[in-house]
Amino acid sequence: QVQLVDSGGRLVQAGDSLRLSCAASGRTFSSFVMGWFRQAPGKEREFVAAISRSAGSTYYADSVKGRFTISTDNAKNTVYLQMNSLKPEDTAVYYCAAKTGLRLTSTTYEYDYWGQGTQVTVSS
Repeated sequence: QVQLVDSGGRLVQAGDSLRLSCAASGRTFSSFVMGWFRQAPGKEREFVAAISRSAGSTYYADSVKGRFTISTDNAKNTVYLQMNSLKPEDTAVYYCAAKTGLRLTSTTYEYDYWGQGTQVTVSS
C-alpha cells in the first residue's frame, strides 16, 4: 500500500510561481512512476506530468510544457511540481498519483494510488 499526501496549493496571481509537494510512504517508492493530475470545476481530471523515479525520465502535457517541472527527492520520498508563469486556466485541484512499473503514461486509470488533492487558484 502507498500513501500520498499532497500540499502546497494556494491562491496566487497570474504570472506567479508555485511548488506543489507530494510525500509518499508505504511500499517501495523507487520502482514507481509518479504523476500529477488536475481537475477544474465541471471538467474531467487531466494529466499534467509524470516522472519515472528510477530512470529519471519525464513526460508533460502540452499545456504545461516549458512552464511546469516535475522532480523527485529520493531521500525524502517526495515528488514536486514546480509551476511557473501560472495562468488562470491552471486553476484546479491538483492530485499526486503513483503507479507501479516503469512506463510513463497520462492515462488516469493506470495510476493505482492517489493523494487527497490540493487547490491551486490563479487570479487574473
